[in-house]
Amino acid sequence: MIELYRGSINTWECDEMGHMNVRFYVAKMMEGLGELAHVVGLGHAFGKNAQSTLRPRDQHIRFIKEAHAGAPFTMTGCVLDVTDTSVLVYQQITHASGEPCASFRTWVDHIDVDSGAAFNWTASTRAQLEALKDEPPAVTAPRSLDMSMPTRASATMADADAVGAPVIGRGIVLPQHLDLTGAMMPEFFIGRVSDSISHLLRPWREKVREAALARGETLRMGGAVLEYRIVYRRWPRAGDRMVIRSGSGFRKEKVHSFIHWLIDPDTGLAWCTSEAVAVSLNLDTRKIIPSSPELMELLSEVAPEELSA
Repeated sequence: MIELYRGSINTWECDEMGHMNVRFYVAKMMEGLGELAHVVGLGHAFGKNAQSTLRPRDQHIRFIKEAHAGAPFTMTGCVLDVTDTSVLVYQQITHASGEPCASFRTWVDHIDVDSGAAFNWTASTRAQLEALKDEPPAVTAPRSLDMSMPTRASATMADADAVGAPVIGRGIVLPQHLDLTGAMMPEFFIGRVSDSISHLLRPWREKVREAALARGETLRMGGAVLEYRIVYRRWPRAGDRMVIRSGSGFRKEKVHSFIHWLIDPDTGLAWCTSEAVAVSLNLDTRKIIPSSPELMELLSEVAPEELSA
């Protein structure tokens, strides 16, 4: 494990839930990946006019302990596996107390910028990646998502239409959201979902709040994501459009999951597919709010179950 980042959380990186928003976790992950690139001799990978770069393909994120404005943290990382053209990178954000804040397990491809195709490491880079192999702490392992499950072969607008998956978000890619290769930065995939999720869950959260009021409880309710799997499929450019379509995953008393597809409405192909594991959160006590079987049944009506990451 080597240190990849050291800093703190800015107030403007926190959202209405009072903690650092998911997009900034991914932004810091990418900054840490840039440091790793320098360590293994790929210092050019995130620079201007780079001919090759590192690009995430399949990523698991586990959010373990909330991060609040002003809190200092460090990021360490190592390599878990290496293939001819890809590397499985482990990154961990750790609070100053020594408690893990979040962890990332990301398959990263070595990409030719012009063609977008993955290509082989040099012998020197591969050797340096191999030298960084280590074992991550068991406490940060995936918990509710099985990363051994294969991702779906394709995801299209027609698939979402066929099951009536609701539209929860829509927009275009802005120039300020691009990296130096002209592709949208990874944090805006998860960020777009974060911006749109209230369109999906606000009516259900109102029912949970009403149930609490009926019990004589005052509830200021929000939500928090515990885990995420993101499959990065295609990389939009400035002006490209995206529509977010969502489906239901699993439902339990304290946790539930949703599937989110970011789709290009012009081609009908997915930019990315993902599954998010989340909880309802009491914003005053910062405790998880369990849901009754009746409320969980209502949650099943929010979106269809046929989508997958």
